[in-house]
Amino acid sequence: MTYRAPVADIAFALKHAAGMRSAIADGIYGDLDEDTIDSVLEEAGKFATDVIAPLNRIGDTFGTPFKDGEVTTPPGWKDAYTAWAAAGWNGLASPADFGGQELPHAVNAGCVEMWNAASMAFGIGPVLTMAAVDALHAYGSDGLKQKYLEKLISGVWMGTMQLTEPQAGSDVGALRTKAERAGDGSYRITGSKIFITYGEHDLTDNIIHFVLARLPDAPAGTKGISLFLVPKFLEDGTRNDVRAHSVEHKMGIHASPTCTMVYGDKGGATGFLIGEEHKGMLCMFTMMNRARLAVGLQGVAIAERALQQAMSYARDRKQMGRTIIDYPDVKRMLLTMRAMTGAARAICYATGVQLDRSIRSQTEAARLTANARASLLTPVAKAFSTDIGIEVASLGVQVHGGMGFIEETGAAQHYRDARIAAIYEGTNGIQAIDLVTRKIPLEGGNTVRLYLNELRETVKAVQASNAPAFGETAARLNEAVDSLERVTQWLLSQKTSDTTLAGATPYLRLFGNAAGGCMLADQALAALRDSGDAPSRVALARFFAENIAVQASGLERSVTEGAQSITDAEAALA
Repeated sequence: MTYRAPVADIAFALKHAAGMRSAIADGIYGDLDEDTIDSVLEEAGKFATDVIAPLNRIGDTFGTPFKDGEVTTPPGWKDAYTAWAAAGWNGLASPADFGGQELPHAVNAGCVEMWNAASMAFGIGPVLTMAAVDALHAYGSDGLKQKYLEKLISGVWMGTMQLTEPQAGSDVGALRTKAERAGDGSYRITGSKIFITYGEHDLTDNIIHFVLARLPDAPAGTKGISLFLVPKFLEDGTRNDVRAHSVEHKMGIHASPTCTMVYGDKGGATGFLIGEEHKGMLCMFTMMNRARLAVGLQGVAIAERALQQAMSYARDRKQMGRTIIDYPDVKRMLLTMRAMTGAARAICYATGVQLDRSIRSQTEAARLTANARASLLTPVAKAFSTDIGIEVASLGVQVHGGMGFIEETGAAQHYRDARIAAIYEGTNGIQAIDLVTRKIPLEGGNTVRLYLNELRETVKAVQASNAPAFGETAARLNEAVDSLERVTQWLLSQKTSDTTLAGATPYLRLFGNAAGGCMLADQALAALRDSGDAPSRVALARFFAENIAVQASGLERSVTEGAQSITDAEAALA
């Protein structure tokens, strides 16, 4: 089965779970209205469904052949990308002064989900270009903006993000790539990078690399890193001193060329400073935070595609005289897939709306508050959603039974593709540590407390609805929020140590379950007010509350009581 973009579900989640309707009412988006948003999403859905999705299987089997330093993308890939860029999709949320449409990041998030559900290997490339645009627009000199922004925004050129080195991994401060001042305002870059997505390809004539490197007089660690723009081809058309050495052979996303890059075979690649010397991590985090939300959306995307395929198979496949969708255990798996996908989608879109508020709100205080909320939600959006992508794709294989283990059905590809998303752009363990050590303490813990209060308002609204179809939704969500509040206060009262770090991952899952469950309830309440699909949305919110949110008490104990079983477990690992 191929993919059909769930435009109605995406629009409903944006408006009623993520808060876009409220943002429109608050004037955050100027004269933008819901009809325009619906039209944009509808057109994106058509392109994803009709143009990109049919290429997914082709890309998986063809891969990215590498010969003489060049990558060949799969058949149909370049035509699809060229048409996609020509339609303006790359610049949807980019600044208008350089050719972008400056639509909300939250609307772009809906589109990013659809590009990646149609083909994750296709969708990841433009995500990095969009992140590069954000960093260049925020920190680049006027000269660099004039030379590069318009072509990056239009998609005529693509961008990359280059942090990782073999000896460093997640320890970015240990990188060894060097930068030398050239005396003419440019720099010479030497070194190598690994795992560089779309580091080499044939989709565009030029590739603009954003590279972290260290100057000779730089302080140690991350405080001594600078960010440089390094084009594949220089302004005069000459080839820069940068090349792809090889392409990685990966478990999934086979059509996305993941390259080992080499700089300086001929004395050093010409690079141009972004921002200030030794402050490259500040610039890079602008790229990374956008990319982390996009990777979270990849988790949603793969979950949605796996769900669609599993639903189709379960409706058609008969066992012992009944279609398998009639069996309770298959129903349980499919409901889990749908509920978790919906929860992850809502969290990601809510993060996108807060990013918009952090940029577009009229007062500085409102922008700072929204930025803190977006910062709180970003690690949850990235880690919770990509974990869900893996789990839902795995359930999709299970629903197919033995046929799920056979490549020709496509279910296995979703699982293979999903697995990387929990690793790149900061592993999910790092996201959990970031949430516990940096994000919940924001504003002395006030940011997370305000968010918990909003979750409680949702619980009260479910209680006040008196709708019998909700079952025990209010009670179970209330228990989940109680657990989240208790463990949050416990973490805020502790000094960072192995004890608190040991509980970071179960805390993030607890956070995602409580928030996601409340957001599904928000959608159900909205459907009761003004939608014809209220029964399905209420049933889904109830399933989540009574089958998934109930994990809260166990997760709470894992955080507050389980650390010693980890820190004292050397004997079990000997």
